[in-house]
Amino acid sequence: MYGYEITQKVKEKTNGSLSIKEGALYPILHKLEAENFLTVEVEKVDKRIRKYYKITEAGEQERVTQLQALKEYMNTMEQLFQPKLSY
Repeated sequence: MYGYEITQKVKEKTNGSLSIKEGALYPILHKLEAENFLTVEVEKVDKRIRKYYKITEAGEQERVTQLQALKEYMNTMEQLFQPKLSY
């Protein structure tokens, strides 16, 4: 996917509740590319250069790791803010 396409997919998947501006997205994409979590394929489309981003195996492993960390964090927050009631 290319940058603009990613912003639209996020908007679609979240029913518009999450919107990512391209100006915020591109620095993140460049960082992920530098860390070898993404590969980039450049293609010329209508006299414009378009970069297509694809997750690498290392990127997929990092995604799984980060999602697990987020789940653990959410579980901790749930325990903290929704204590069990004793009768």
